[in-house]
Amino acid sequence: MKGRGRVAFIVSFLAPAAIVYAGLVLVPLIRAFEFSMFRWRGVSNKRTFIGDENFRNLFQDRAFATALTNNLMLLVGCGVAVVALALLVAHGVRGEGRLRKILRSIYLFPQVVSVVVVAVMWQFIFNPHGLFNAGLRAVNLSKWTHTWLGESAWALPAVGVAFVWYALGFYIMLFAAGLEGIPHEVNEAAELDGSKGWHRFWRVTWPLLWSVKRVAVTYLTINVMNTFAIVYLMTRGGPDRKSEVMLTYLYEQAFVNSQFGYATALATGNFLVVMVLSLAILFVFRRNPVEARP
Repeated sequence: MKGRGRVAFIVSFLAPAAIVYAGLVLVPLIRAFEFSMFRWRGVSNKRTFIGDENFRNLFQDRAFATALTNNLMLLVGCGVAVVALALLVAHGVRGEGRLRKILRSIYLFPQVVSVVVVAVMWQFIFNPHGLFNAGLRAVNLSKWTHTWLGESAWALPAVGVAFVWYALGFYIMLFAAGLEGIPHEVNEAAELDGSKGWHRFWRVTWPLLWSVKRVAVTYLTINVMNTFAIVYLMTRGGPDRKSEVMLTYLYEQAFVNSQFGYATALATGNFLVVMVLSLAILFVFRRNPVEARP
C-alpha cells in the first residue's frame, strides 16, 4: 500500500477518534475560553463582552492566589507521601508470606469506594469526637487533640491525609508493576556485587523505575490540581479559605455567586496551570539517565 491509498487508510482509522476528541475536548475548551470573555450569570442569553477583564481580575484575586497555593502545597505534600508509601507497600506486596496476601487484598479497596463515601468517612474520623481524637485520648495524648477540619492550621493537612488514603492504591499497583518489570538478572548482578538495602534501591531499583515515575508524577499532578470532591465535602474550602483549592473556588463563583464568566476564566487558568506543570514534568523526565549511560 503506497501513496494516497496509505494516507486514506491511516485517515480512515484516525478520523473517528479525532472527531470524538475534537467534539468532547477541543470544542469545550474553545467555548470555555470564549465564555471567559463575557460577564454572564449563566441563567440567560444576556452576556456582556468585557474582553480580558476577567483574567485581569484573576491575577489580582487573593482568593485565587490562596487556592493555587493550597493546590501546590497539596501537590508537594501528597506527592511525596504517595510516592514514598506506594514504593514501600509495593515492596511489601512483592515479598513472601502472609503480609503479601493481606496487602494485596486491601490496598486497592479505597479505589472501589465512591469519593463521596471517602470524604464523609474522613469527615467523621476528623470530627472533634471522632475516631482520630478518640485514639489520641486512648493513649493519653489528649493535649494533641484538635478540631482538625475547623482549625486553619490543620484543615488542609487533614484533607491531604484523606486524599493520600484514597489515591494510594493506584500508585501501589503502578510501582508494583514497575518493580516486577525489573529483570531478575539485574537484581542478581547487584546482589553478586554486594549491593544491598538502601544502596541497592538508590543505585539500581530507583533509576530503573524512570518510566513509572514519569507516569506516576504526571498523573498525580493532574489529580491533585483537579481535586474537588474531597475538599468540598470535608471543609467547603474553609475555615477562612485555608483549605480552598482552585476547583472549589470555581464552584463558588459559578454556582453560589452566579459569575459564570469569571468561573470559566478560573477554569481556563486552572487548565493552563495544569498544562504548564505537566509539560515541566515531561521536560524533567524527558531523558532516561539509565539509557543515556554509555
